[in-house]
Amino acid sequence: MDNSRTAFSDSNDISGSSSICCIGGGMTEFFSPETSPAEITSLKRLSETLESIFDASLPEFDYFADAKLVVSGPCKEIPVHRCILSARSPFFKNLFCGKKEKNSSKVELKEVMKEHEVSYDAVMSVLAYLYSGKVRPSPKDVCVCVDNDCSHVACRPAVAFLVEVLYTSFTFQISELVDKFQRHLLDILDKTAADDVMMVLSVANICGKACERLLSSCIEIIVKSNVDIITLDKALPHDIVKQITDSRAELGLQGPESNGFPDKHVKRIHRALDSDDVELLQMLLREGHTTLDDAYALHYAVAYCDAKTTAELLDLALADINHQNSRGYTVLHVAAMRKEPKIVVSLLTKGARPSDLTSDGRKALQIAKRLTRLVDFSKSPEEGKSASNDRLCIEILEQAERRDPLLGEASVSLSMAGDDLRMKLLSLENRVGLAKLLFPMEAKVAKAISQVDGTSEFPLASIGKKMANAQRTTVDLNEAPFKIKEEHLNRLRALSRTVELGKRFFPRCSEVLNKIMDADDLFEIASMGNDTAEERQLKKQRYMELQEILTKAFTEDKEEYDKTNNISSSCSFTSKGVDKPNKLPFRK
Repeated sequence: MDNSRTAFSDSNDISGSSSICCIGGGMTEFFSPETSPAEITSLKRLSETLESIFDASLPEFDYFADAKLVVSGPCKEIPVHRCILSARSPFFKNLFCGKKEKNSSKVELKEVMKEHEVSYDAVMSVLAYLYSGKVRPSPKDVCVCVDNDCSHVACRPAVAFLVEVLYTSFTFQISELVDKFQRHLLDILDKTAADDVMMVLSVANICGKACERLLSSCIEIIVKSNVDIITLDKALPHDIVKQITDSRAELGLQGPESNGFPDKHVKRIHRALDSDDVELLQMLLREGHTTLDDAYALHYAVAYCDAKTTAELLDLALADINHQNSRGYTVLHVAAMRKEPKIVVSLLTKGARPSDLTSDGRKALQIAKRLTRLVDFSKSPEEGKSASNDRLCIEILEQAERRDPLLGEASVSLSMAGDDLRMKLLSLENRVGLAKLLFPMEAKVAKAISQVDGTSEFPLASIGKKMANAQRTTVDLNEAPFKIKEEHLNRLRALSRTVELGKRFFPRCSEVLNKIMDADDLFEIASMGNDTAEERQLKKQRYMELQEILTKAFTEDKEEYDKTNNISSSCSFTSKGVDKPNKLPFRK
C-alpha cells in the first residue's frame, strides 16, 4: 500500500499518484489510471478509520491521545495524536520533536498563532483534514449570518471562517489547503464587502508568497474602493497602506495633499480622542480650524474610542449625529460595525436615525446582522450572564426600527404634521404620567435612561399634568409652530423611548396601561379635586382594582422574563418578589 503512505504521510504534495480531497462539499477522488479498485477502497477505508478516531477522541474517549491543543476564546482542549499529526504536517513534526511526556504536549495555539485569531471550528476543520484527508463541509450556522435575505456566500461569518481556515492551514504548513482556500476566497472577493476584503488582505499578507495572488487581488480591490485612509491605517501594515495610497495617487483616486491623509489639525483632534482627552479636544475646536463634522470626529470616536469618551463627545452637542462620512456611513452605521451596545444606545438616545441608508442601501440593522454569526445570535445567554454584544446590538436596533417612523426625523415640522403629531405627543405625555403614578421607581429609571428630564414638557393641559402637578410654560401652537418643533421633537423621541423600554421589559403591564388609557374614567381617577368622600372612595376602589390587575400582569412578565433568561446589559430584573406595582425593581 505505497499509495496510501504517499497520500497520508505527505500532506504538502498533492501531485503524487493518489490524493483525497473535497471540492464543493462533495467527495472527489483523484487516482492514477493504474490504481486498482481495491486500492481505492482501501484508501477510503483508511480515511474513514482515522476520521472516526479523531471524532471519538473529542467528547470523552481519548483513544490513547498523547497531546492536547488549547484553542483560545472558549478555551477548549482538543485531544490529538502526535504520531498522526507529525506524519501529516511538518509543523507538528517540529513541534512535537523531543516531547515524550504527555503532560508536556499541551500546546497553546495562541502562542504559535499570534498574528490572527482563529476559532475552535476553524482548527477542528483543519485537524479533521489531517486525520482523514477530506475537507469537511463548513460547520452549521458558523458561516451563516443573521440576515435572512443574505445568500451567505460572502457575508462576514462566511469570509471570516475561510480566512481562519486559510491562516490555520498556513500555520500548520498544509500547502494544499492553503491553495484550496485561497482559490475559494478569490472566487468570492468581488462579492465581499470592502471592510472584509481588508481582513482577507491582512491574512494574505501574513501568508506571504503562499498567497501572492490573493494579496494582489485584495490590494487592487481596496485601491479602487471608498475605504478612507484612516481606516486603512488602523487595519493594515504601513507598507501595504503606502502601496495602496501610491496606487491611488497614480490613478488619480485621491487628493494630492499629504497622500490622502487628513491635515495636521484633524490628526491632532484624533490624537486627543485616542488619549480620551475631551478637554484638549475642546481647546483644539476653539482654535477654529476644523469642526467635529469636518474631522468626522464622532465617526472616529465611535469606531476606535471607548464608550465613555464617545458619550462625553456626544454631550458636547457640537456634531451632527446623522452626518455621513466620505464612505456614506452615519455614526450609527459605524457603531453597528463595531457592535458595542452602550455606544449604539447612546447614539439612539441622542437622536441617531436607524432608518438612514449607506451609499449602497444598507441600514444599521442590516449591517449588524450581516456581521453576526447565526450560531452566536441563537445561543441563549447562560444563567447570570448578559447576552452577547452581537445579539444585544441587533435587538436594540430592531426595537429602534419598530418605533414610530417619526422618531429621529428632525426635519419633521409640527406645523406640517398638524393635529396627529400633537395628539401623539399629548398621548405620550399622558401615558408616561400614568406610568409614573403607578410605577414611580420604574418610570424614574426608564425616564432617566431615555433622558426625558432634559426635554421640555408639552405645554397643553393633560392628565399627566394633573398627575405630576407640574408648572408648564403656556405656548400657543397656532402662533409659534416652528418654535414648538425645535423645542418638543426631542420630547417626543424621549417619551417614546420610555414607552418602548416599558414594552420590552413589561409587555403585559404595557397592554394593561393601554387599556387604562382608553378608559373613560381615567381623568376622573387621576384628579381628586373637590370630590366628596364617597367619590374619593369610589376612585380609590377603582385605583386598587387597577393596582391588582397591574400586579398580576407584572408577575406574569417577570416569570416569562426569568424563564427566557433574556438579560440586557442596561436593565435587569431582580429575583425578589414584590407586593405592589409601585415598588417594582426596575434597575439600571
